Amino acid sequence: MQDDNERRQQRRSSGVSTRADPARAVAFSDAIIAIVITLLVLDLRPPDTEPGGLLAGLLDEWPTYLAYAASYVYLAVIWMNHKAAFTRIREMDIGLQWMNLAILATLALVPWPTAIIAETARTGDLADQKVAVALYALIGALLCLSWLLFFSYLARHPDLTKEEVDDSYFAHERPRAVIGVILYLAAGAAGVVLHPLVASAVFLFLPVFYAFTSHGHDHPAKLRRSDRDSARTGNHDR
Repeated sequence: MQDDNERRQQRRSSGVSTRADPARAVAFSDAIIAIVITLLVLDLRPPDTEPGGLLAGLLDEWPTYLAYAASYVYLAVIWMNHKAAFTRIREMDIGLQWMNLAILATLALVPWPTAIIAETARTGDLADQKVAVALYALIGALLCLSWLLFFSYLARHPDLTKEEVDDSYFAHERPRAVIGVILYLAAGAAGVVLHPLVASAVFLFLPVFYAFTSHGHDHPAKLRRSDRDSARTGNHDR
């Protein structure tokens, strides 16, 4: 049980008053994500049509519907990843609270490039569409970067996680965020140099990737902390 004693001593030396239960951060984060998703709906406006032309007007708004659906799925996947991460967090310090706020700050920007992409798709101007996908790619890369900082902080502070979580768990989560940063930046460049549809294909792929990996990998080949503690206890009893 030496590791447990060392972690307790570390928490005492760092100041217990700086630690907090993550429940409040989870509730605040859920509220922010819900508000951001709601903001996406504001772009679903009635089309300006003559009497009898409503159906054609609604069909002409397909870029707005597609942008809404894509961003909704993206934000839903972010919520799933956020939930998966916090099921493994036992307590939060000031640094982790700022890392979480960085994620919320970047995801709150998602409705902005979404609306711009929908508008440029309606106008059909290729130059504006390239700028729009570059902006969306930049926001996506910043969001993945905020996750990278979040995972890196937890990798350096395993004492903030629950006992059953392996110390290397969040270190193994960092490549997922790095992949997002690289692919978003590459998509933005390809959308400008080649065609916006190339970037759009990557934008649709990444939420799918993160959806399938939202619960991470528990690395069963490695012993968790609780397993190691039990093994050490058994050895001491012999």
